[in-house]
Amino acid sequence: MSTHVAVVGAYGSAGAAVAQRLADVDGIELTLIDDGDPGGGLCILRGCMPSKEVLSAAEHRFAARHDPRLDGALPDVDLEAVVERKNEHTTEFAAHRRAAVDDLAERETVELLRDTATFIDDRHLRVGDRTIEPDYIVVATGSTMNVPDLPGISDVTVQTSADVLDATEFGDSGLVMGFGYVGMELVPYLAEAGGMDLTVIEHDARPLDEADPPFGDELLDYYRGSFDITVLTETHERRVEPTDDGGVRMTVEKDGENRIVEADQLFAFTGRRPALDRLGFAATGLNPGPGWVTDTMQTRNDERVFVVGDANGKEPILHVAKEQGFTAAANVRAHRDGEPLETYENVHHHVVFSGVGVLPYARVGHSAESARDAGVDHIVVTRNASGDGVFKSKNVADGLGRLVVGTDGTVLGWQGLHYHADAMAKTMQVVVETGLDVRELPDRAYHPTTPEILDGLFREAAAELSG
Repeated sequence: MSTHVAVVGAYGSAGAAVAQRLADVDGIELTLIDDGDPGGGLCILRGCMPSKEVLSAAEHRFAARHDPRLDGALPDVDLEAVVERKNEHTTEFAAHRRAAVDDLAERETVELLRDTATFIDDRHLRVGDRTIEPDYIVVATGSTMNVPDLPGISDVTVQTSADVLDATEFGDSGLVMGFGYVGMELVPYLAEAGGMDLTVIEHDARPLDEADPPFGDELLDYYRGSFDITVLTETHERRVEPTDDGGVRMTVEKDGENRIVEADQLFAFTGRRPALDRLGFAATGLNPGPGWVTDTMQTRNDERVFVVGDANGKEPILHVAKEQGFTAAANVRAHRDGEPLETYENVHHHVVFSGVGVLPYARVGHSAESARDAGVDHIVVTRNASGDGVFKSKNVADGLGRLVVGTDGTVLGWQGLHYHADAMAKTMQVVVETGLDVRELPDRAYHPTTPEILDGLFREAAAELSG
């Protein structure tokens, strides 16, 4: 007798990963469900792919503006051309994702339903005008925009990241709520490509919560100096209202006092929340909230319901979503067969394309702060990009790198805020996840390449351990 598995959100990264793994398992009957229009997943349609597309245009202008060796008029970014090409590419990418899932649906054991799924009770799903009773249900419905419930917010127009990616014109000035990874990527885009005068509200003393303080301080100085962005730190929004000329007026609190900030447009880069509202969990015993999904990707209230990707609220990152999908697929099979289940363990691995990609931030494994909080014996070495000649020769001498190494030599973590840090993250992921000894890493960079900063960190850490 076959085991019936329903995957709700099959076109997303997590859902597609589950579908691809389970489609090859003997004795599994799959119902794939997705009501996206056109469908293809957040990363492809509204996330990492289109954002990198538009950032690249701003990066080229920024490089020209900051290179004293160049002469002549500074070009403007053609926003219509940027959006047109972004749409062309994301349409192709999404079609490729849909085609991969549609190909699975050609199999006798797989059915694809392009409709909305809702729980009727713990065991039944209504999909369009049908009712199905799967043995297992995998929820992979992704996430949706999280706009803060600020007094007056319903009276003004709020632009989200999705709006920015589609915009072919911007106002002269903007007010930004949210300075997490979305804000850090899109704020300099608005300044460089949109030519906007921006004011950013930052609740903490610095951005980059996951980073050691020097990285947030460096990025803050960079945004203020290189993009002329006003960042109000340790400041909190209190209320908003429209202005007579169609703009927005915000009251904020800083240093215990209220002040007024006005702009043409209001942007909310205030994160995302799991997209669960339409699933009808009230008809079930499921109770979404902190800790409701375990590391096996099963819900605590029902071991036959799995939740993966952004929908579980654990970590809204593409590679995490895919890996969680693989874990869920393995555990559906293991649960069916009465075998031990595996847990998903994620080594911290984030990349933020800050500074329009010129000054990206990347972290793999421990920061100095997280290693200290975990009680791990370690050393820390830090190196400024300006200390490596190749960064100077490429006119990108800003930023720094940091290595966290156990006292036994094991590389525990790395952070980079500098040119090409995004590309170096994969190398450092291999180093950290395989537990390599810093003293055994080869020092073989060929000149001139930006990864020399890694060699410098390796050498300094090895020397400190030896000394």
